[in-house]
Amino acid sequence: MRCVVFGATGYLGGRLVPELLDAGHRVRAVARDPGKLDEVPWRERVEVVKGDVTDAESVARALDGQEVVYYLVHSLQQRDFVDLDRRAAQTVATAAAGAGGVERIVYLGGIAPEGQELSPHLRSRKEVGEIFLGSGVPTVVLNAAIIIGSGSASFEMLRYLTERLPAMVTPRWVHNRIQPIAVRDVLHYLVHAATVDKTVDQAFDIGGPDVLTYLDMMRRYAVVAGLPRRVVVPVPVLTPWLSAQWVNLVTPVPRGIAIPLIESLVHEVVARDRDVTAHIADPADGLTHYEHAIELALDRIRDADVPTRWSDASNPSDPLPTDPDWSGGSVYTDVRERHTAADPAKLWEVIESIGGEHGWYSFPLAWSVRGWIDRMAGGAGLRRGRRDPRRLHTGEALDWWRVERLERPHMLRLRAEMRLPGRAWLELSATPSTPDGTGSTYRQRAVFEPHGLAGHLYWKSIAPFHDVIFGGMARNITGTAEHQEVSA
Repeated sequence: MRCVVFGATGYLGGRLVPELLDAGHRVRAVARDPGKLDEVPWRERVEVVKGDVTDAESVARALDGQEVVYYLVHSLQQRDFVDLDRRAAQTVATAAAGAGGVERIVYLGGIAPEGQELSPHLRSRKEVGEIFLGSGVPTVVLNAAIIIGSGSASFEMLRYLTERLPAMVTPRWVHNRIQPIAVRDVLHYLVHAATVDKTVDQAFDIGGPDVLTYLDMMRRYAVVAGLPRRVVVPVPVLTPWLSAQWVNLVTPVPRGIAIPLIESLVHEVVARDRDVTAHIADPADGLTHYEHAIELALDRIRDADVPTRWSDASNPSDPLPTDPDWSGGSVYTDVRERHTAADPAKLWEVIESIGGEHGWYSFPLAWSVRGWIDRMAGGAGLRRGRRDPRRLHTGEALDWWRVERLERPHMLRLRAEMRLPGRAWLELSATPSTPDGTGSTYRQRAVFEPHGLAGHLYWKSIAPFHDVIFGGMARNITGTAEHQEVSA
């Protein structure tokens, strides 16, 4: 079948596309920034189109000639995500109903307990599902609780809390029951939803074979990971908001995502029935038990084989203001250039491996302190790391940066996602110094567009440290390239 996937650059969308291809479907992947899909291993097997779920014209173009619509978009990282998700779902639902050839919509939502005041996160997921079910196009809504898989926000929150805190004080919701599901089982249901009978227009709860409390999940994770037994003391005074502040400090999941996720844990999220099996059979080898799902996720992390991560999904940004006179001349830059005897290819290797375990090549203490300040302010901090220690991909998260542009082996541009009174970019490039390629030139440009007086004051306050931070980075990157070339 001809399938169009909205959210192909996201955590689940990036994993669903190759599964659909392997099942024999033709796939069109929709992205606000198609460049983010340039380096995925399945790029040559799909049609990539530019589209935004809030733009009716681009949605209509994306749906043209398609039979199955997969909607895997969620704006959790934005404050107004409820309104934004409602508007986006209505746009896609209306376009699908008017497209003519669309036979099926498939949406992944969340299990929402009945008769309770739902969290904004669960209420929004339920509302989006209802919008699609009311579209007039046969729809399959698959509702899941916590998804266990390498790179998912829920799994990362669980992993970091358990690994970093041998003892912890927790809120009462750690005793609430949850039915986690392995990401590979979610993908199984999603793929087979494309071919269910055309008369099916229904929401289904999906879950793994185990019903656990969050406390059980942490303790069982510790066993699988080979950690000592965790000491957990539940107390009644920790609200979801306070819990999210702690998650924000201890895990890579920023407060903006942690709050709605934790607010949802206040509810017991257990599948009400197994009606889905009347239309989609379970995987041939059965549903994945919780401990095995943890083992699979940890194996991928150890092997650096994490194809998608929650942090790789980002909001679109305005282009880099490259003109110094842009916006009335209120763009600050710090430009450093150094010539080095290192080969351009060796210099590029160092540039592309920046961040994560390799660090930022200047004043580590300053970077760490700035990272902690950012975490306390609800930002990304330095804990997102990087997916692969050597190779980057357009659109992926890199500590508190986002890879905005990658022109291998010449230029890397990063967009800051730290909490700032303005917008910032860091651009690193390597070019041959002479026509025959002997030696190379390293160029580094930091760009800051201030927002209001606070932005101007921020730049001026850190200007005295630029030589240590930016100058040190340029010196150390070129020095590392030279050292590695000599060592080789």
